[in-house]
Amino acid sequence: MATPIEIPVIGKVKRLPRWLGALLAAGIVIVGTTTTYVVVNRANNKLDIAELTVPVEDKNVTLLLSASGKVVPVQSVNISPKNPGTVTQLYVEQGDKVTQRQILARMDSADIQARILQARANLAQQEAKLDQQKAGSRPQEIAQAKARLLQAQAQLDAARSGNRSEEIAQAQAQVNAIKAKVDLSNERVRRYRNLYNQGAIKKDDLDQFVSEDKTAQANLLEAQKRLALLKSGSRPEEIARLKAAVEEARAQLQLLENGSRPQEIAQAAAAVSAAQAQLKTEQVNLDNTIIRAPFSGIITQKFANIGAFVTPTTSASTSASATSSSIVALARGLEILANVPEADIGKIKVGQEVEIVADAYPDQVFKGAVRLIAPEAVNEQGVTLFQVRVAINTGRDELRSGLNVNLTFLGDDVNALWVPTVAIVTEKGQTGVLVPDKNNKAKFSQVTIGSQVGNETQILEGLKKGDRIFTSPPDDYKIKKKLEQRRQ
Repeated sequence: MATPIEIPVIGKVKRLPRWLGALLAAGIVIVGTTTTYVVVNRANNKLDIAELTVPVEDKNVTLLLSASGKVVPVQSVNISPKNPGTVTQLYVEQGDKVTQRQILARMDSADIQARILQARANLAQQEAKLDQQKAGSRPQEIAQAKARLLQAQAQLDAARSGNRSEEIAQAQAQVNAIKAKVDLSNERVRRYRNLYNQGAIKKDDLDQFVSEDKTAQANLLEAQKRLALLKSGSRPEEIARLKAAVEEARAQLQLLENGSRPQEIAQAAAAVSAAQAQLKTEQVNLDNTIIRAPFSGIITQKFANIGAFVTPTTSASTSASATSSSIVALARGLEILANVPEADIGKIKVGQEVEIVADAYPDQVFKGAVRLIAPEAVNEQGVTLFQVRVAINTGRDELRSGLNVNLTFLGDDVNALWVPTVAIVTEKGQTGVLVPDKNNKAKFSQVTIGSQVGNETQILEGLKKGDRIFTSPPDDYKIKKKLEQRRQ
């Protein structure tokens, strides 16, 4: 005899007629099994719903934002000379700590020192000229100028007055005397030429008397010309020349008596200033051959050795590849450079606390704080990012330049509704959660989410405190969704 099966019905329980037993004998197991499953499942839902769901909680949570970063120097420069040259001295090695203005290296300065000596000599010369211009003419120079003027004036007066008879008589007497010498030399040449023809004397003796005769004849010709000039008087052009000489001598005397003009003194002073500037320029070039540390820090790299030829580079360059002409690299302090997506940059502010974890020290958490947020974004591989610089408060001795680190930015404490992140589902492009309906079946409920902290997500709209949600879709919900997908 078949046992009646009770099926829950709203308000009452019905008993199956006996005549249905035979018809449902085969299917009673199926129906019974199915019915039993439904009954048991419903009964179990009432018991297991608390295990399958969690309540929506209202609590204070610190907002966290994760990012990756790299330890970099606060300030880093590649140091090179201001002028091309050869390194003659190098006083530091990689890893050395240096102070500001400390001498790091020296460049070859032989050419510059030679130019300094030349510039100093030129300056001394120009200063002497300036002193001379300021002092004016010496009394001896004025006296000499007066004497030259008097001499020129006398020559002009003599030319204008004509030649005196005494001068003509003296010139005539000189001509007569020289003519007598010529006659004597002519006779001597004639006599000695006969002796030479007779073989009585040598030719050298004859040549000597011939030379003396020619000299006497030349002197006679010159004396005769002078006598003729004296007799004819001074020519107009000669008087004009002597007059010009007088004017020139008078101008020279007046210039010396007046002293140096202000323009000449100013010109001499300008020459002194130019010489001083040239000397200062060379002294600056000499000082530039001494390579000093622009700030206190540590030598991170050494690119050149003694004897290397280096050239100027951009002093602020931090690129390790731009070192072909540098001497050393200098760095100061350490900080962390992180790239934060534009969607999260509004959650970061200066002074915000940061937790730092490095792969080299996985068991340690170092502390830091946001020092700077870049005012302009950068684009890397199509992603808009903002550079954030984090000051290191702890772990300065452990963290080293170039280390990769993970950062956690600690935000404000937010009092809000929070649910497990795994409970968030998407249905038809909308974000929501699964909540129990009146039959404890999973039902999609749309929500608005906020921040995510760890494994929890903030709920802005759609739920209230105490509401229960499924942490994962139940099996019947999964089956339902698969069937819906097959129908589509």
